[in-house]
Amino acid sequence: MSHQVKKNLGVIYHKNATEFRVWAPNAVRVLIVGTFTPSGPIELSSEDDGYWSVKIAGVQPGQNYQYHIDTGTTVLHRNDPRGLALTASDHGYSVVVDDEFDWEDDQFRAPNYNEQVIYEMHVGTFNRADPATPGTFETAIEKLDYLRELGINMIELMPITSMAFSNGWGYAPNYLYSVEAMLGGRHGLMMFVRECHKRGIGVILDIVYNHFYGDSDLWQFDGWSENNRGGIYFYNDERGDTPWGGRPDYGRAEVRQFFLDNVTMWLTDYRLDGLRVDSTIYMRNTAGFSNDPAHDIPDAWYLLQDMNTVAHEINSRVITLAEDSSSTEFITKPRSESGAGFDAQWEISFPRALREATGLQYGVTQSLVSLQFEIERTYNGNPFQKVVFSDSHDTAANGSVRINEAAAPKHADNKRAREVALLVDAIALTCAGIPMILQGSEFLQDGSFNDWHALDWDNLEKHQGIVDAHRHLIDLRLNRYGHTAGLLGQHTSIVHQDNVNFVLAYHRWDQGGPDDDVVVIANCGSSQFPEYALHLPLSGTWTVRFNSSWHGYADDFKEIALDTLTTNDEGDAVLALPPYGVFILSQDKTDK
Repeated sequence: MSHQVKKNLGVIYHKNATEFRVWAPNAVRVLIVGTFTPSGPIELSSEDDGYWSVKIAGVQPGQNYQYHIDTGTTVLHRNDPRGLALTASDHGYSVVVDDEFDWEDDQFRAPNYNEQVIYEMHVGTFNRADPATPGTFETAIEKLDYLRELGINMIELMPITSMAFSNGWGYAPNYLYSVEAMLGGRHGLMMFVRECHKRGIGVILDIVYNHFYGDSDLWQFDGWSENNRGGIYFYNDERGDTPWGGRPDYGRAEVRQFFLDNVTMWLTDYRLDGLRVDSTIYMRNTAGFSNDPAHDIPDAWYLLQDMNTVAHEINSRVITLAEDSSSTEFITKPRSESGAGFDAQWEISFPRALREATGLQYGVTQSLVSLQFEIERTYNGNPFQKVVFSDSHDTAANGSVRINEAAAPKHADNKRAREVALLVDAIALTCAGIPMILQGSEFLQDGSFNDWHALDWDNLEKHQGIVDAHRHLIDLRLNRYGHTAGLLGQHTSIVHQDNVNFVLAYHRWDQGGPDDDVVVIANCGSSQFPEYALHLPLSGTWTVRFNSSWHGYADDFKEIALDTLTTNDEGDAVLALPPYGVFILSQDKTDK
């Protein structure tokens, strides 16, 4: 689907004359009112294609403005849909900005997809100056050295565009081009990205294109609508309905450009390294179902394809992620094969499988079957087309809790909770896929995720051993010791599955051989086994690279002393297994 692309939309700031352009095809007149119009409103000229524009001399960055849209019967006061800053998200004013920012010779290149370890961050709760003050980009920067030392090399920010009520999770957007002022605004995000890049950390932004909050200025923007629905930015029939607000009209050329220009802005102005598109399933299907042609929205599919094409043309190393349904390979198939062209999708069924495996999925019998499926699963033959995690903002909320809280309600840092937390994160960090950690999981943040419960950074010292365990797991994942190249490889095989005792072992490898082949042995059950027999894929001596029962991680763990494990000639071995315990093994070059 092609259309004539309109140039210079929004505000183009020049020192001699600033250009303003807005789309309002049903307006009779459009005027601009601002701190630079002391003599009264200035009228924009129609460009005869639905756009209105004006050039005004003497405009300065920081000055405020709004559009007054004359419908013929009333005058609507509207903020600029493409405004790059707002004085406040709710009933504030648009703000003129300039492009000046010192990126300090930023030459950052994001890691390859199979080398990425993502940390999901909600800026408002990640690091607060005090319990009553939301976190900002500036306070988040204070913890970047910690994340670098942990081993994180990608941060995924939950949505930070101007949002309803100026706070929340971020999924009630009202202005897609403006960064939420309460978090630090445009300059704050640029500074955050720059400081991340200095530390070798890329930044992925969660963006919401599946709906707009109902009270947004976009609703009936220029006064026109059909069926008392949303007007020019929205579908004006049943396609416009979502559980959270109006669905945009993905088939209208001006709306499509609105989104594609937004993608371009994030990747150029802010130098972001990736985008995670929220609920693509609700973009492409009115009912939120996959394989449901009766409710599909083809316009949305074409837009997703265009978005991925544009993103990868801007930055060939960008990573685009979809939150979809984990049920179709077409999300990550290339456009040439009729796919949407995403690089990976959130494996939203992965945390459920971990909870089933550990007996924590409410109303479901403990089982390894789903976990086996998730570990072996690939999309289009590539296991790194999925993002895997033990918890996300969704699984740790919406009536649920973080997995360590589920393991020990009201005692989310007791022995069982710590054992389970290490177990599930060890699996997420060693199976094939791009691993992600929800903020605070590495130091046993309790309760559920919400937008007011700040992370308890006192846990960092209290549970330093658990943090160290996560650092060791990430080091192994990235082969920083040179003995676990297989964890970056394409290949996975389940080599042992005990559906009675809930013990699972899987083999990971890249090219194969010493320092490459890796075996992960995970006891997902609560039983301890003084002697447990299993078969390894290769005979000889295997060196233990990670032992979750080590006293260094927690002094009340019942440590199983195991430095090496030697098989017989057929590959059979016997070892002791702690409850909820994990061993990671590989062979040295001198091992036989």
